[in-house]
Amino acid sequence: MSESLTVTRTVDATPEQLFAVLSHPERHEDLDGSSMLRGLEAPIRLTGVGDEFVMKMHNDALGDYRMRNTVTEFEQDRKIGWAPALDPIDGYTDKVGDMRGEGHTYTWILEPDGDGTKVTQVYDWSGVKDDTFRGFFPMLTEQQLAESIEKAAAAATES
Repeated sequence: MSESLTVTRTVDATPEQLFAVLSHPERHEDLDGSSMLRGLEAPIRLTGVGDEFVMKMHNDALGDYRMRNTVTEFEQDRKIGWAPALDPIDGYTDKVGDMRGEGHTYTWILEPDGDGTKVTQVYDWSGVKDDTFRGFFPMLTEQQLAESIEKAAAAATES
């Protein structure tokens, strides 16, 4: 059984335009294909591996919650990725018991393609160690990832 989803689309935006959106988490709501994002905890521009940002989230199972995202991949205008984890990791025991909500990643790969960009989004949960949490994957569909790419392109090219 696969432990990741990969979606690739070519869009009418440059790698630089797309990276500008992806490296500013306050713009992530603009590209949310899951409808779970509710805003950024504090403004930050991502500059390298190890940077962190906290997103306010909501879903039917947990209600309102937070995810701390740690940048795992960073190559200016070419690749950016992050690993979300519940924040605080043990702060939702009333809803999820001792389940550890961590171990998955989102990675965006941007390759120039003519006047546009070939965008590959990889949603990988192979690093999830908690068996209970693993049972929730995949939380997103290929269609939602594709929509996220299209929304990122729209956000990158709006004036």
